[in-house]
Amino acid sequence: MSMTGRRTSGPGVKDSGPKAKFSQLLPYMKEQKGLLSVAVFFSIIGAGVNLAQPLVVGNIISTVEEGKDVLPLAIALLVITLLSAVLSGAMYLVLAKAGEGVVLSARSSLSTRLLRLPIQEYDLRRTGDLVSRVGSDTTLLRAALTQGLVDGAGGALIFLGSVIAMAFIDWLLLVLTLAMISIAVAAIGLTSRKIKVATTKAQERVGNMSASVERALSAVRTIRAARAESRESDQIRKDAQEAYEQGVKIAKINAWVTPIGGLAANGAFIVVLGVGGYRVATGETQVASLITFILLMFLMIRPVGQFFSAYASVQSALGALARIQEILDVPLEDTDAERAQVTKRKAVNSTAIEFTKIKFNYPARPEVALDANGKPIEGAEPIMSEPKEVLKGVTFKIERGSRVAIVGPSGAGKSTIFSLMERFYEPTGGEILLDGQSVHSMLRSDLRAQIGYVEQDAPVLAGSIRENLLIGAPDATEKDLKRVLSEVNLTKVLKRDKRGLDAEVGEQGIMLSGGERQRLAIARTLLSAPPILLLDESTSSLDGLNEQRMREAIDAVAKNRTMIVIAHRLSTVVDSDQIIVLDGGKVIGTGTHKQLLRSTPLYKELAATQMLD
Repeated sequence: MSMTGRRTSGPGVKDSGPKAKFSQLLPYMKEQKGLLSVAVFFSIIGAGVNLAQPLVVGNIISTVEEGKDVLPLAIALLVITLLSAVLSGAMYLVLAKAGEGVVLSARSSLSTRLLRLPIQEYDLRRTGDLVSRVGSDTTLLRAALTQGLVDGAGGALIFLGSVIAMAFIDWLLLVLTLAMISIAVAAIGLTSRKIKVATTKAQERVGNMSASVERALSAVRTIRAARAESRESDQIRKDAQEAYEQGVKIAKINAWVTPIGGLAANGAFIVVLGVGGYRVATGETQVASLITFILLMFLMIRPVGQFFSAYASVQSALGALARIQEILDVPLEDTDAERAQVTKRKAVNSTAIEFTKIKFNYPARPEVALDANGKPIEGAEPIMSEPKEVLKGVTFKIERGSRVAIVGPSGAGKSTIFSLMERFYEPTGGEILLDGQSVHSMLRSDLRAQIGYVEQDAPVLAGSIRENLLIGAPDATEKDLKRVLSEVNLTKVLKRDKRGLDAEVGEQGIMLSGGERQRLAIARTLLSAPPILLLDESTSSLDGLNEQRMREAIDAVAKNRTMIVIAHRLSTVVDSDQIIVLDGGKVIGTGTHKQLLRSTPLYKELAATQMLD
């Protein structure tokens, strides 16, 4: 069995999976310290009230034996019981609010981080798995950071108070009780260590399932057209089955905890009842003392069970937190070191953008391990592909206010150049200048404020036309919105629906045609009025009418700005001031359309196949 590539660690390829420490839970606790303090206060008061109940019951029995009036003690027991219930309800409410606050905080920080990761992280990770971390993993923090903490505080007091009271009543019975409980503690402790690892794996399986569902739904029309519904649903069921199996493993581990705790409680009760009954029969203790001791014993055993439940919750939370922390630990695009190198923006230069000997390799990516026959190896970890060299010493200048086209066969590196201009990736060699200043001396946010970018697939977000337009310019007026729509020949879209700008475009803009989606993406970029505009393959897959409208839109928006266009159809770039021809990651020609027809065979070939004059 052979595999290509090399095994390594990194996003998506983990030998032992991400890990988290209890100390990493503390920041979430601190954010809810007010509510948690109130809950701990209620828990402490409740512990005192609960400890009083067995003592009052013992006094009632003694009072009955002495033939005295028990009404005051009975009323006191009733008040104590009601007070315990009220405190328990209040504590539950406060804990629930604190728990939801913990989840909100985790989701807010994680979602904020997810939108600011380096672009290559999205290349290496599955979208559904990232969504699962925000939705599923964060919910596991709730119980651990609330019930675990508060139950631990109140339970510790109840346990300590019960032990002290039991010691005064009968130290021999206390030793026997603690011996039974210690055996259970040791057994459960060994079992519960496996919970964190199992929970991490379970959440990974849930993430895989979410990724498969997201993949299928995002391409549901393609799947229907290819009659691939059964294959995709089989894959989702397979991922769901793996999540189920991992969940069952966790249940099996937890299944040991409750019986062991119950066995310890029953064993302690039987021993105490037998030995205590003998001691009552021999006159070494009183019936009231034995009953009080038994009630205190059960009161002591309850926090022990709560402790193991809290321990299991914390272990589960640590498994989920490891996946959350893995994302939070990924450095942001603009690191502190890069911010320290930022210099003052220079004046506008006659050369808008300049590439000098730019080299670039896409990073290694996780790939499915294949056997000698090219088939996926079941259960094998992904392997990392070798880095692919895309650009090989690319050099060119783009003058401010000019219209430039970048052309070349598929895979030549055209879209990569745009990604480097936006600093989605960093070149492995060479230098990129904006207005004569290195882009590495600018914050990415400042750089992108100068460059508008319409991506290759011109993504349109679910929502209304207005919401799509306001993404990059939230303060734009309705007049501004209609103006940019007019500039890209989209005013007819507003007339198709009485809601106008508030008309829904559907998931991924399905209510619009391909050309309309691309022009809407251009309009969205124009609202921020960037001095440089990048259009990536903006006329591909368009019919004649839409291509003509697109060309008119490009001509309109090219005025008073630098425009760089990538296109499959060279008919859209023949009027460019400069055309850059790429092939195999290298610039093989620059010039006007007529100049390149004479000097560059590849361009001439492309022109011929595109039926250009």
